[in-house]
Amino acid sequence: MKEYKVVKPSLGWKNRSEKLEEILNNHAKQGWILCNINKNEGYVQIIFERSKNR
Repeated sequence: MKEYKVVKPSLGWKNRSEKLEEILNNHAKQGWILCNINKNEGYVQIIFERSKNR
């Protein structure tokens, strides 16, 4: 079984790539795998998944 997590980060205008990279790396350390990134009308939504039976 899988579980999902939705993150709506506030990336701001400066260092966007570095902030996004930090978010992705921090979640990867917790076992989360990037599932999707959505960009809608000025905000970003990141969806992660991982196995619930770890």
